[in-house]
Amino acid sequence: MGRSRRTIPEELLLLALDPTTGTTAQPQSLDLGLAGAQLVELALAGRIAPDGDRIAVVMPRPTGDPTLDSALELLRRRGSPVRAVHWIGGPRLGLRQTYLSHLERCGMVHAVAGQMCGVLPTTRYQATETAISREIRARLDNAIRTGVPPDPRTAALAALAHAVGLGKHLYPGNEGRSSRSRLRDLIRHDPMGGLVAHAVMDVQNGAAAQPRRAQAAGAPPGPGPGPVRQPAARATADAAGVPLQSRHGHGSMARVGAR
Repeated sequence: MGRSRRTIPEELLLLALDPTTGTTAQPQSLDLGLAGAQLVELALAGRIAPDGDRIAVVMPRPTGDPTLDSALELLRRRGSPVRAVHWIGGPRLGLRQTYLSHLERCGMVHAVAGQMCGVLPTTRYQATETAISREIRARLDNAIRTGVPPDPRTAALAALAHAVGLGKHLYPGNEGRSSRSRLRDLIRHDPMGGLVAHAVMDVQNGAAAQPRRAQAAGAPPGPGPGPVRQPAARATADAAGVPLQSRHGHGSMARVGAR
């Protein structure tokens, strides 16, 4: 897969990036959305395919994108199809930072160092290729305005944007209500995007934990882990816009505030 085309995870992150504050909207659900966007991108590349509510690897050959290939290899190692809700609900520590760093290397964003409360180091990200962000947004706006079925990539992006709650960020207030409704309706135009978007929403609603509760009651276990609850310290840091990330595996904080 060539690098001339932006991937859906990259586009989803650019959509979420606030041009004023340099932070990302919906940071916690965005992590789930990026994991889901990887599945859609791998499906479009012919590497995986839906199998009911599960994801099956149909071609393990690498795509050439290191981050996507890492996800593909993890899926391959499962040995059997995995439920989308279990995959998306698994731990994805550092995925957002990985994509922010990638966009910085590509010159699409640049990092701005700062401090929180005059003490904690923070890193904000400002879009440099604003034409790219405008083009992504224009595709969504066009699909919403015209009602013409969008291409699979745009449909999947719309589905994920709705699933992670970007509707209120992209189309705020009462005047954006109809646009948010139409954004939600675009979910039906891409089966894979719809499957993944529903899985993202199910994880947020706690549906991924249901099989684990059933297993504890004596039901047969299903494949794949349920969602991992964040430690209280991380949840507090997320609420404050401060991700807990360590450098070189030590306890020091690195690039705090990448939102």
